[in-house]
Formats: sequence, C-alpha cells, structure tokens
Amino acid sequence: MSQICRGPLSLAGRVLLCTIFFVSAAGNKVPNFNKVADIMEKQGVPVPKLLLMGAIVFLLVGSLSVIVGYQARFGAVLLAVFLVLATYYFHNFWALEGDARQEQTIQFMKNLSMFGAVLFLIANGPGAWSVDACLAKKTPAG
Repeated sequence: MSQICRGPLSLAGRVLLCTIFFVSAAGNKVPNFNKVADIMEKQGVPVPKLLLMGAIVFLLVGSLSVIVGYQARFGAVLLAVFLVLATYYFHNFWALEGDARQEQTIQFMKNLSMFGAVLFLIANGPGAWSVDACLAKKTPAG
C-alpha cells in the first residue's frame, strides 16, 4: 500500500471504529442515564450508576483519544475494557434461546469484531495521521 494512502486510511478507520462508541455514550447513555442504569441493574451489573458513569468516561475518552490519535493505545485499552464488560453482561447469547439467542449472538460477534480492531490499535498504534505520530517525529532519538 502506498505510503500516501496509509495516513488517511488509518484516520478514516479510527473515526469509523469509534463512531459507535462516541454516539453510544453521548447520544444514548448520557441523555438516558437513569433508564440505562435501570437496564444495567436488571442485567445483574453491580453498582449500575457508578459503572455507567465509568462506562461513559471510558467511551468518551477512549473514542476521542483514538479518533485524534493522542495516547491512542491507552484510549484503545479503555474501549477494550468497556467491550469485555458490556459483551459479558449484555450479549450472553449462551444463556438464551430462540430469536433472542440469535440476536445476541450477532451482537456478541459485532463486539468481538470491534475488540479485534481495538487490539490491532493497541498493537500497532494509530498510524501516520495522528497526534501520537506527530509527537514521535518531534521527539529526539536516544
């Protein structure tokens, strides 16, 4: 792949990956805080309001960090932690039957796919068009 394409493609990939996390927090969890906390409680999440506040922070900080590419590996770790917990509590297809099982299997696989992308970011960093890459170029070697 041409070096010219890597920067814009990595930026586009980061934006597309993180749109779901950012919109989930800002467009759903924040404005519907109490309703979401009630759903979490029904799913067996301990201290749902506290963990919801943590989830919102992880989603907003993690997604913005990855999008701009500043401390992107740390942001990706925040998203990975969120994905592991959300997938376990909300997409436990193994405990369901019928249509609900099929729907939650799809959601589980979607989260598994995003988890793979987040692991890829942790391993490889955000790419050329990122704050991290700009800062690395300005840091003296040695």
